[in-house]
Amino acid sequence: MTSSPAFARLWFGATLAGLGGQLTIVAVMLHVFDLTGSTLAVSMIAVAGLAPMVIAGLYGGMLADYFDRRSVALVAATVTWASTALLAALAWTGTESVASLFVLSIVNSSANSIVSATKSAITPRLVARELLPAAAALNGITVGIMVMAGPALAGVLVALVGYPWTYTVDVVLMLALFLGLGTLPRIRPEGATVRPGLRSLADGWAFLRRAPNIRLQYLLDVIAMTFGHPLALFPAVGSVLLGGGAITTGVLTASIAAGAFLSSLFSGPIGRVHRHGLGIERSILVFGAATAAFGAVLLAASFGVLAPEGVGEDVPNLPLIAVSMLLLAVTGAADNVSAIYRQTMMQSAVPDAIRGRLQGVFMVVVAGGPRLGALYAGVLATVTTLWFPPLIGGVIILVLVTALVRRSPRFRAYDARDPQP
Repeated sequence: MTSSPAFARLWFGATLAGLGGQLTIVAVMLHVFDLTGSTLAVSMIAVAGLAPMVIAGLYGGMLADYFDRRSVALVAATVTWASTALLAALAWTGTESVASLFVLSIVNSSANSIVSATKSAITPRLVARELLPAAAALNGITVGIMVMAGPALAGVLVALVGYPWTYTVDVVLMLALFLGLGTLPRIRPEGATVRPGLRSLADGWAFLRRAPNIRLQYLLDVIAMTFGHPLALFPAVGSVLLGGGAITTGVLTASIAAGAFLSSLFSGPIGRVHRHGLGIERSILVFGAATAAFGAVLLAASFGVLAPEGVGEDVPNLPLIAVSMLLLAVTGAADNVSAIYRQTMMQSAVPDAIRGRLQGVFMVVVAGGPRLGALYAGVLATVTTLWFPPLIGGVIILVLVTALVRRSPRFRAYDARDPQP
């Protein structure tokens, strides 16, 4: 970070703002449940916000490829901050409603997707190309901190001081992002620019059609997130198979984030690897194998392996929970290593003038993949059993990724010293 103080300030601000954002995301879910008593209403927050977030990400990418990226990020961050401040104001005055929580949550996530797409397009202008893997690893640390600490801290704050103070903490933490963005120089796109609109979007998609390496990494990520994202099963796993209830659900979720966090801390050797396509393939294969192994553990739990008498909400199967935590940490680490390679490839192989739009498409992949995964896991577990989706999903990942990469020798031969999209 010493080689780029501007990136260091941006990273620090984004980390604090991301932690605050997690507080608001979890607090809104708890708030909606308190007002409605409906799990369906809580799940609809994510469903209702998906389309606006995708549209905002795509349009934000077009804005980032035409206007000063610093200004685009600042305006979008201001909208995010204002929506959170309004949430806090409504909570302090006791005038919040389910509708207001939904609307402000959607505005918040949509504006934040523009910030994320623009910030990613800014990064290659702040750090040298050989340092992009390190920058991506630092972003992995940010995600790990957000996912590990954010939900737990939100639950504690809501329980101890209530919703108004929880939203207010996010309002304060997000000010750090303005420090990071506000101290940047003006960053105009390099090369020919296209005014935001259908032509700009078409140009972005046309470039993607001519970029087989970028296109394939998107497809591989969608496959991994669709068939290897069993988070929707964790509540039932904690209640029925492994026992321990909500505590088991929490530690399983945290294990994934812990794996991502630790892999970022020890990611130094990644920067010395030049075969990024091969790195993506092997990382996702490890991810798929660990996912299938987690399904096998759940299968063993269904047969009562190592289960104490009366296993259930109050009696956990500690040995199998420990093995599950280890396997899920491996999936988090493997996914993060893949993300480092994918992000570095995208930031170095995509021309600056088109980078914002490709980051916008990336936001669609990031937002859509886990939601497809939740749908896959939920539906398949409903018609079969809890252990089947991760077990068969891991196998599907292994088969599809191996087949697709073998059909694309150019992807396997990708060399970061000569980045080609």
